[in-house]
Amino acid sequence: MAIDRHPLVVSRVVGDVLEPFTATTELRVLLSDGRVIYNGSSLRPSQVVGRPRVEIGGSSDFRTLYTLVMVDADAPSPSNPHFKEYLHWLVTDIPGGTGVGFGTEVVSYESPRPSMGIHRLVLALFRQESRQMVSVPTRRQNFNTREFSQLHNLGLPVAAMYYNCHRENGTGGRRA
Repeated sequence: MAIDRHPLVVSRVVGDVLEPFTATTELRVLLSDGRVIYNGSSLRPSQVVGRPRVEIGGSSDFRTLYTLVMVDADAPSPSNPHFKEYLHWLVTDIPGGTGVGFGTEVVSYESPRPSMGIHRLVLALFRQESRQMVSVPTRRQNFNTREFSQLHNLGLPVAAMYYNCHRENGTGGRRA
């Protein structure tokens, strides 16, 4: 598949939230009922009330560690995203070959509750150089994944995915 047709590029996740990168690690995200979430999946808030199960590829030698960042790229609405990026979840020190349950939850999972428009929820995975001491962000709104990555020497993501989320009875398009 051509890079310019990758779902993260077409959806503008690369550009709005992330720099261009090459995936080097497998990232698998599942709903609480076990269904896999794919890039561009369309989900309702009731489907993501509980935190997703996130599985990270690689060997489980506990020497390779990862950080997971989950943000809403369109808060509070796609037509006026003045809170973007809204931080929904932050987990550090996740050993390769395991899941987020083995990491340190720095910011607890907050389920998406979009009130208008279709929101892109982005999960970005970064490889750490060593165990991280990360201070809790002072607020969830206006988080910046790129700045966070630079501040903690994480570099480019090693994997990422996104899904679309819109209000329970909503049917709208990209813009609110």
